Amino acid sequence: MDLSEEQKEKVKKKEQPVWMEPSLAKLTDDYFSDPDWIYERKLDGVRCLVFKNGKEVKLLSRNKKSQNEIYPEIVKAVKKINSDFIADGEIVTFKNDISSFSELQARINNRNPSKELINKVPVFYYLFDLMYIDDTDITELDLRTRKKILSKEIPFSDPIRYCSHINENGEKYLEKACNKGWEGIIAKNATKPYLHSRTSNWLKFKCDKRQEFVIGGYTDPEGERVGFGALLIGFYENGKLKYAGKVGTGYSDKQLEEMENKMSKKQRKTSPFDEEIKDNGIHFITPEMVAEIGFTEWTNDNKLRHPRFIGLRKDKDPKNVKKETPA
Repeated sequence: MDLSEEQKEKVKKKEQPVWMEPSLAKLTDDYFSDPDWIYERKLDGVRCLVFKNGKEVKLLSRNKKSQNEIYPEIVKAVKKINSDFIADGEIVTFKNDISSFSELQARINNRNPSKELINKVPVFYYLFDLMYIDDTDITELDLRTRKKILSKEIPFSDPIRYCSHINENGEKYLEKACNKGWEGIIAKNATKPYLHSRTSNWLKFKCDKRQEFVIGGYTDPEGERVGFGALLIGFYENGKLKYAGKVGTGYSDKQLEEMENKMSKKQRKTSPFDEEIKDNGIHFITPEMVAEIGFTEWTNDNKLRHPRFIGLRKDKDPKNVKKETPA
């Protein structure tokens, strides 16, 4: 690493840690351009940290769950890299050149995927930050320097890709992202260190509204519909599960059947929500499943307008699911 004397004072020689909490972004509606900030495409996939230590490779989700058996081709590619390192990134697949969490569902739910599935739903691991390289913790370096080291020290070849960025022009890049049908962009303060928490150093500029919700129940299907009718979803506030409404669209018949099979095994007699829900054919479940939901807006009583199901998430702890509000 080619570092200045000042930068050398910020790096630390240390044994590679077994875990690092990922840096998380806050949602904002205050879009801006700034020469001290960089702007990256917001990829619609699964956040994943990679720990490469000798011959050992660990792919870990935000909630520390191993992804090795789900994405063996990524593990195989990382093993070929000579350096030991810890990096941050996103695992994605594409539909019409747009990263698609819905398409990724076929991989998320399959451990030890067949060669046929790997070829049918190819995944790519976009690395956007580097925290540790060859016995050295570099988290105290500024982001721009960390990305330079990442681009130089890690040899990129599919399925491992470098997450590029643009400088300064955040508003124009967001406009481009929305015109292309992307989820949005991530704005990052390029002068700051890597912080292991949710801070305003990283911000989400979104083209549409979507976030994770906890599934607390479902309704019976009607007519010729299979599986279930709608999900009952919510978010946590002060330790209580707040009801955010029903989601009845966005599912394939296969998803309806597979999800009903999973949810039926989690049924309980009492409601997990903190308010009474009156409807016919309701089944309450233990709130252990998390879904990504798109919607148009929030109502004044914290319900969703025009919600649609996007996919299940296994990388989020239900207790950490809260209502996202702009910073």
